[in-house]
Amino acid sequence: MTDPAGRRFPDRRLRWLLRAYALTWLLGFPLAAVYFLLRGLRDRRYLRHLEERLGFGSVLEGAIWIHAVSLGEVRSAGPLVRRLAGRGEDVLITCLTPAGRQEADRLFRDSAGRGRVLARYPPLEISGAWRRFLRSCRPSLGLVLEFEIWPVMIMSARRRKIPLYLCNTQITTRNLERSGILQDARLKLVEAFSGAFAKSELHAGRLRERGVQRVHATGELRFDQPVPELMTYAADRIVRLSGLRIPGRPVITLTSVVEGEDDGYLEMMRLLRSLPSACSAGRPLFVYVPRAPERFGKVARMLAGAGLSVLRRSEILNANLALEQRARPGDADVLLGDSLGEMPFYIALADLVVAGGGFVAKGAHNVIEPLAQKKPVFVGPHIWTIEYPAREAIAAGILNRVDTADELATGIGELLASPDRIAKIGERAAAFRDAHSDATSRTIAAIDRIRAAIAE
Repeated sequence: MTDPAGRRFPDRRLRWLLRAYALTWLLGFPLAAVYFLLRGLRDRRYLRHLEERLGFGSVLEGAIWIHAVSLGEVRSAGPLVRRLAGRGEDVLITCLTPAGRQEADRLFRDSAGRGRVLARYPPLEISGAWRRFLRSCRPSLGLVLEFEIWPVMIMSARRRKIPLYLCNTQITTRNLERSGILQDARLKLVEAFSGAFAKSELHAGRLRERGVQRVHATGELRFDQPVPELMTYAADRIVRLSGLRIPGRPVITLTSVVEGEDDGYLEMMRLLRSLPSACSAGRPLFVYVPRAPERFGKVARMLAGAGLSVLRRSEILNANLALEQRARPGDADVLLGDSLGEMPFYIALADLVVAGGGFVAKGAHNVIEPLAQKKPVFVGPHIWTIEYPAREAIAAGILNRVDTADELATGIGELLASPDRIAKIGERAAAFRDAHSDATSRTIAAIDRIRAAIAE
């Protein structure tokens, strides 16, 4: 195969690596089966629809195919999927995780429009499974959200001449700084895509430098996600009626906390309670939301072991986010967010937000959700995962990057002592979101240009 510039792709070295990768998956298939069995013992959803992992199952023939790996990608794709379906496009969504698939089913079950939407699992990285899947659905266009490099998927689409584009994507400084055979091969595979829709001009330029053809800077789809009104209403109702946030008592929400950050956040809580600036604003209530559901119990025990009074969302709120009659949350130190899909609710409770992930090397998680709700946001030093829009948000004065628990406590304390600053940050955050929104329209316009070029 050759690329649009006439160069041989893949080169000899990459061909051998691709063969070794495919062979590894083929020989390792029994281990993959054991993995799904063991995960299924803890989460029965992993045992459902296993035939889809082998390329069988329902498809929508000729649809636009969107590969949204997990829960976050599914949500960011929401406005795009609805717009496409609304104008009569069929959309096939592949989600790697049960949580992602479940959310896709929930979001798009009743999508308005002439187009159909179907969610399913993608095949495992086995050539025969991908060949079976692509032969049965024959997508008109493929969009791979973020920066997901699955070699068998990419090369299978390329062999069948399916236009496959990276969408809502970026090449981070970490991607470029890493070295080694596998990382070099991963970056080389970017050339196999038909093109890309990048989050910013900076990342569009980096993709072009890597040899990607037809690159469009379309923006960040997460800016187009609506804030669920039912969740913000529920948060407001609890604040007014429950004593969960008494007048003058600040609420700090820690979102998507990952393993390795807990000790630092416990230290921040201890320091914050001793700072005069924070104490003058009242004893803080911390809303602590672990990223992984398997950590809910462990984190609850850890917080209680640190001498904190902990209430769990699952114990004091019903399915409609209303307080159970027996609940008395006003005296708690921590509300543990032990649920999935309710992050907008936890953010709406807060005066300010700490975005999790930034204090470990794997990098920070989504800061757009709290910024969309006009909340000041703090994040740890590792922001390479959210390079866009983190750099722009820091420059705008709405995102605070800190290196240590001590800096985090000091920064939060200073901000809590100045309600006027919090209000002004909220105004700037609203303007920032408006300035960076409408990536959905730009992405659809790029799709239309691609189709027109293909038709010529």
